[in-house]
Amino acid sequence: MMEMKSVFFCNYSVGSGVYSQVPAICRPFGARALLIGGRRAMEAGRPALEAALAGSGLELVEAVLFGGDCTQEAIDRWAARARALGVDMIFGMGGGKALDTAKGAAFAAGLPVFTFPTIASTCASTTALSVVYREDGSFSRFAFYPRPARHCFLDLDILARAPWQYLQAGMGDTLGKFFECHFAARGDRLAHSSALGREISNMCYAPLVEHGAQALADCRAHRSTHALEQAVLAIAVSTGLVSLLVLDEYNCAIAHSVYYGLVLLPGFEERYLHGNVVAYGVLVQLAVDGDWAQARALKTFLQTLDIPTTLGEMGVPLERGHLEAVLRETVAGPDMEHIPYPVTEDMLFQAMEAVEQLT
Repeated sequence: MMEMKSVFFCNYSVGSGVYSQVPAICRPFGARALLIGGRRAMEAGRPALEAALAGSGLELVEAVLFGGDCTQEAIDRWAARARALGVDMIFGMGGGKALDTAKGAAFAAGLPVFTFPTIASTCASTTALSVVYREDGSFSRFAFYPRPARHCFLDLDILARAPWQYLQAGMGDTLGKFFECHFAARGDRLAHSSALGREISNMCYAPLVEHGAQALADCRAHRSTHALEQAVLAIAVSTGLVSLLVLDEYNCAIAHSVYYGLVLLPGFEERYLHGNVVAYGVLVQLAVDGDWAQARALKTFLQTLDIPTTLGEMGVPLERGHLEAVLRETVAGPDMEHIPYPVTEDMLFQAMEAVEQLT
């Protein structure tokens, strides 16, 4: 007997004024919603949401600040609040941590969840997992759910007004999905779902090369444009689909592991957004793999996005002693458990040296 599998995708709406669709899409699930989000996110998106709900029969019973980090305590607190209020659904509004908190609370409470990203920095709005942190801010675990949000509302007017640095980092992280997925899956005979996800990962790269620089310029100018839409779809939808389809071992590789190594340096994580560091990690991965033509092409593209391409640009000395813990963590990280060949600390440091000199 064949094993039974189910794959659920997140539906989405994208464009200007998409919150107008919320009543028609969400009303079949009930009439009462709890909104969980960040302070700045709700300042940006809540007025438009409330205007869309006016007179629709769908109401926001309460709006709460998610708490700064997606922790198990926050998930449990808002799940309990949702049950106490007797709401029919949960809305998540904001960036990755706010959306992850809303997803966790919804599944803990047994409720459908809808996402309203206000920055284009991650695919959290369309994926079926949360990155859960401890109360001290350190990483705890990944929480996986049986399905993603029922619907994601990508309002380009709101996303165009968000700080451009989040779009920049979102594009860096999205590029990583393409390179890491193909690298981690190299040589494997993939089942249909993972093979489909790997092919979709091509849409995490080509549209950004074509539209990314213009999208960033448009976001800087707060313009809702076709280029911005293509970048947002790559970040939120293409990357989310890859995450939903492929085995977890194909989601990340050297690039993300480099990030988790570098954030061990004091103050580094506070200075640099996740996606920008992952983009640098892709250059290191390409150097480890000896793909110099692609590394040079990617460096040129990253420079058009003003994403740092060297340790020097990020204020990190290229010194073996200074990087010892970084190299050790990178090589030992869980994202390195399924790659085409073993990578040593020496190989990694030599790749970093090469990236520093890459022209």
